[in-house]
Amino acid sequence: MEERVRAVSSDQITRAYFDSLLLEMRHIDAVEPNTTLTLYGETFATPVMMAALSHLKGQGNEGDGMVQMAEGAKMAGAVNWAGMGDCDQFDRIAATGARSIKIIKPYADEKEVLTRIERAEEAGALAVGMDVDHAFAANGHPDRIHGLSMRPRTMEEMAAYVKRTHLPFIVKGVLSVTDAKKYLQAGVKGIVVSHHHNLMPSAVAPLMILPDIVKAVEGAMPVFVDCGVQNGADVLKALLLGATAVSVGRPVIDPILERGAQGAAETIGRITDELRGMMARTATPDLMHMDPSLLWTTQGRPLLDR
Repeated sequence: MEERVRAVSSDQITRAYFDSLLLEMRHIDAVEPNTTLTLYGETFATPVMMAALSHLKGQGNEGDGMVQMAEGAKMAGAVNWAGMGDCDQFDRIAATGARSIKIIKPYADEKEVLTRIERAEEAGALAVGMDVDHAFAANGHPDRIHGLSMRPRTMEEMAAYVKRTHLPFIVKGVLSVTDAKKYLQAGVKGIVVSHHHNLMPSAVAPLMILPDIVKAVEGAMPVFVDCGVQNGADVLKALLLGATAVSVGRPVIDPILERGAQGAAETIGRITDELRGMMARTATPDLMHMDPSLLWTTQGRPLLDR
């Protein structure tokens, strides 16, 4: 029997690309770095954010891990993101005091989307958005999640969401300059460069396409990155290539199970400390002074033309 050859995992491609990027060390005129992030008019201690996870189990498999993640984000001074979950759960997340961004699935039922936007507004969300990459299942048919059908959106529909809410409206799951330009035209207030952890195999690594997407949106909105971020070096590489901030997902899951909110906060703190150390040793003073010429390839050449 002929062996089936599967497409390459996008997670593997992403990890390999992170590891293919090397960093210069620079010490002259270096200062103690400042990792402060300003986003949507608010200030945070770190550009390392909680990812838009869903259905997390809490410490010792008890309690709501999503609420504990939010509590950890508040402790760490980080932005919190929330994925799937009902409106009542987001109320509990927001009640922790963590500044949270609510991501909504592309439900076929428009009332479902609008209700969740309104409830996010009422809960005091920092921003709201949609992960557009969940419109289709792997077989090309409309996706179904917990019995609810999904569907893709048009640029006109995205523009209508932007106008409908007073919150910044964000699109998650952008992996194309073509789409980024359309979202810019629609007036969205932020995009997340992501392949949703191998939602589609053989997808381009987010950091590969990030510089082109940043250039395409012309500074009109924040550009976030997630998928495969494990440590401070990964975060710095994303920031050097133009990311505003970076989401960390899988590294916080086990710490939440083991230590709850404290575990989540410690993970963000550890990665931020690693980032600060890398910034110090590359003479990067703050998030506003990222020099991409620090990046090299494993072939011994600068990543970008100098």
